[in-house]
Amino acid sequence: MTEDFYSLPDADQAARLGDLARRALHRWDGAFDRVELVKYRENAVFSAHRADGLRVAVRIHRHGYHSDASLLSELHWMQALADAGIAVPPIIPAACGSPFVKVEAPGIPEPRQVDLLGWMAGHPVGSAEEGLALDPHSAERLYFDAGVLAARVHSHTQAMALPETFTRHAWDADGLVGEEPLWGRFWELGTLTPGQRALLLRARAAAREALEAFGRNADNYGLIHADFVPENLLSEDGRLKLIDFDDSGFGWHMFELATALYFNVDEPSYPAIRRALLAGYRSARALPAAHEALLPLFLFLRGTTYLGWIQTRPETQTARELGPMLIARLCALAEAYLAEPALPVS
Repeated sequence: MTEDFYSLPDADQAARLGDLARRALHRWDGAFDRVELVKYRENAVFSAHRADGLRVAVRIHRHGYHSDASLLSELHWMQALADAGIAVPPIIPAACGSPFVKVEAPGIPEPRQVDLLGWMAGHPVGSAEEGLALDPHSAERLYFDAGVLAARVHSHTQAMALPETFTRHAWDADGLVGEEPLWGRFWELGTLTPGQRALLLRARAAAREALEAFGRNADNYGLIHADFVPENLLSEDGRLKLIDFDDSGFGWHMFELATALYFNVDEPSYPAIRRALLAGYRSARALPAAHEALLPLFLFLRGTTYLGWIQTRPETQTARELGPMLIARLCALAEAYLAEPALPVS
């Protein structure tokens, strides 16, 4: 039963998913071994090695997050970015030619989508829990490069012709502050005080009006990675690589930039990091000052998504460990946004 699997500790769930990963690898050419868990938060990601030495990432998708059409669209976009010379994980099709397969395993209540990606060398530049693993000078250089990378992704996507079958979720007004946000009704988190909830509801109402005034056009809105955090930026020999497109969809470009900055807003180096990110972006793509002025709005909106995530997953270790920090940060961002709500200009 579903309850049996999802009531298990994470380590036991991961063990069963490891068995599913080994079964899935039989659908690809070659013999694989050394299947080891890398990360299990939403998706489960395993590392494996093919007999010829190739290292791969086996990605087992969480059940129900993406339809088959949506996952195909994600992989289509990743391939298009790779073809344009942007450093993203290469897609390795299964023996049947499909970019992903659906696999069952004992003890897991539903078939799972599984894809295989080439391993990306490099190391994450930071994490949500520990911040940046860099000195201030290196951090500025990195965020300049991250701004360039984000601009390249946005510009390439703006010029890209999407197939008629392309479908992804949207980080639009409904997806962020509507009645059913993509990641959950953040204002219903049980650990909020009445004062905190009232503050967030005021900011939510103001944000909804601001997004409607800002509007959506090719210069401010399009396909975005939507998880442009240090954990998903790999550095190798001075080159940045972008991984984990699971949350990618349609959204505002400023939401992307706010995501890149969100976990650093409390650090002393934040002003320098922010300047570097925006300068890097502007070196490759236009960013009007009126759009930059909306950064407090989009930082608040980014924070709502994390609170929505823990509101729908209060039992997880991530919710327990990061919950108090995320609440405090979102309330501070809400106050900052409401204190100086910039006039949106599209």
